[in-house]
Formats: sequence, C-alpha cells, structure tokens
Amino acid sequence: MKTTTLTAVAIAVLVAAGGGYFLGQKQSHQPETQPQPTGRKVLYWYDPMMPGQRFDKPGKSPFMDMQLVPRYADEEKAAAGVGISVQQQQNLGMKTTKAQLHQLNVPFSAFATVSTDERGVTVVSAPANGVVKRLYVNAPQQQVKAGEALAQLWIPQWTTAQQEYLAVRQLGDAGLTRAARERLALQFMPEEVIRALERSGKPQTMLTLRATKAGYVVKLDVREGAQITATAPLFEIASLDPVWLVIDYPQTQAQSLSVGTEVVATTQSWPGEQFHGTVSELLPQMETTTRTLKARIVLNNAGQKLKPGMYLSVSRAQTAERPPVLAVPEEAVINSGESTRLLLATGDGYFRPVNVKTGLTAQGWTEITSGLKEGDDVVTSGQFLIDSEANLRSVMPEVTQ
Repeated sequence: MKTTTLTAVAIAVLVAAGGGYFLGQKQSHQPETQPQPTGRKVLYWYDPMMPGQRFDKPGKSPFMDMQLVPRYADEEKAAAGVGISVQQQQNLGMKTTKAQLHQLNVPFSAFATVSTDERGVTVVSAPANGVVKRLYVNAPQQQVKAGEALAQLWIPQWTTAQQEYLAVRQLGDAGLTRAARERLALQFMPEEVIRALERSGKPQTMLTLRATKAGYVVKLDVREGAQITATAPLFEIASLDPVWLVIDYPQTQAQSLSVGTEVVATTQSWPGEQFHGTVSELLPQMETTTRTLKARIVLNNAGQKLKPGMYLSVSRAQTAERPPVLAVPEEAVINSGESTRLLLATGDGYFRPVNVKTGLTAQGWTEITSGLKEGDDVVTSGQFLIDSEANLRSVMPEVTQ
C-alpha cells in the first residue's frame, strides 16, 4: 500500500513538470511582435532611443534590441509639445511672458582721443629760391592768427624778371604789359609783390610769408639765415576748430554708429560742458589687439578748449525714437549655434519650441523679426530643460516615415 502511494506521487510530479515544460515551449514560440489589442488607434511605431525615425509596422527596432513602441492617436497633442504638470512647472521655476511691442534704444558710450583735423592742415612753402632773412614764428606749437607774419624771405632771382616788366610797361603797349605781368605770376610772385613793384617802380626782392588762417605751428623746418629752394615746405599750420575724435568701440555695437550720427562728448577738464560733433568716417580696419572698431568724429571746438591728446567720453546724441518692434526678454532666447528658438506655452500645460529670427538686442529685450506674433506666451525661465526634452521626443525636427 505504501509503495503504491509513492508511485502515484512520482507520476503526478512528472505530469506537472511535463505540462509546465510544454506550456513554456508554447509560450516561447508565440510571436512577440503582436501588439495587445487596446481599442486605441495607432499612428506609427518608433524606437524610444531613436525617436526621429517612424515605422508603419510593429516589430523589433533595427537600432536597439527592443520592441518598437506605438504612438496612439490620443497622444497626438502630446506629440506637438511637451506636457508639464503644474507642480512640475513650480519645481522648475518656470515663468512665462507675452511677446509684445517694445521700444528698443541701443545706448552707446565710448572713450575717444582728441587729435588734429588733418584735413585742415596747411603747408606754407617757399615760392622761389632764396634766403630766410627773419623768422617771426620760431618755435613749434606756437599759436598764430590769420594774416600774422611768419617769416621774411630774400629772393634775388626775381630782380631780372621785375626789371623786364618795368621796361615793357614804359613802352605803353597794353598787350605786352599784360603778358609780362603774367610772366611774373608764373614765377609764383604774389599779387602783393607785383602791386608794390608797380607802385614803387623798383624791384621787390623781399617777401613776407603770412598765415592764411588761425591755428598753431605743427612743424617748423627752417631757421634764420638758411637757404631755401622753391616749393620747400617751411611751416605746417593746423587749426583747433574743428578737431578730430578717434573712438574705439566693441564690434557688438557696430550697428550703433553710422556716417552722420550725432554725438556728444564730455571731459573732466571742463565739467558740465558738452561738445557736439558728427561721425565723419567709420574706419575700415579693426584693432586686432583689442578687437575694437574705430570711428572718426569731427567735433566743434570754437573756444579751442580741447587739445590734441585729451581723453573724452562720447555718447550718442538724443535722436528720434525708433518705432516699437516685437520683442521678448533676452533670457527667453535659446541659441544653439545652428538655430535660434523660443519655447511657447500652447495651453493645458503643453509647451512647444519654435524657430525664430532675431534682430536688435538692447535693454534686456531681443527683437523677433519672424516666427512669432504679438501676444504669444514665451517661457523665460526653465526653458532649457523643456527644450532638451522636446528634442528627445523629436518635436523640433520633422521625422520621416
């Protein structure tokens, strides 16, 4: 009886083990690609590790050793953005603001150095070979007035031509007299010397050089008693009204200045006083050591208070305000290097990135020239985490079938 009972138990164990084995073999041979029916419409299948690729049939991913995941029709809204619950938004510190028309005025300030207006530099040269008999201005940087005597020259070679003119003039022939007078002018003889010759009837070999305008002597290349040759430069005279300002400003402010821009300059040498000028040229070369641009400004200096070498602070003069432009806070803009985008709040806790084109940035706001409309809700804080999630879910790029 005891033996019969043990035999029955052994047979039961073998039957159970065999049934489990065959059941396992049956389940292991069932196809794994058959999705469980859920009653939900499937739009496409995708690999969660490669969300940019879509498939129209279920199966195993060609990229990873895993099954494709279905995207259902009721998830279509979520596919157009990233859903964030209210609690998660609070945890991320998310903030939004509306795109709005904003007045953007770019402030501009720079430092500048006063220099001589080289367009106003005049050169006083010798009209003929001669000798410097006397110098009235004998030191560089000396101030001179318009018409002030600079030097007295003795030019003996004029004697022969002047004597010939006096002889022709005594003949009374108007044509010959006119020709002889023109010959004197061709020898660079000033009109005042010719008239003195006509009044006195004697050769005039002494010439006084005078300053044609007020200024100061930049260069003095002659001394008393020196022999000079025709056209040799003797003096260089520069004016202090106007003067040049050469300013250095960063390349990020390249759009702030243009030819004709009015500027205001101030200096600690004259507190409370303003000097007005205009941008005359944007110099073509960038300073390689400081990576700055240069501009040349013509500055009025009627009182001659500004001297070459002085430092000034320069700002742009108040001009007519620019028309308002569509703008968002500067921190809302996501610049990846390849594209510029914003994150929009589409409602119901969903957020969607959009590509935009930007313009001017000033006072903490950035101009949006395309890709956005007034009143759109833009995320200004926490947008980088959501943007990364959106890219993982292939919201930004268009995926292919």
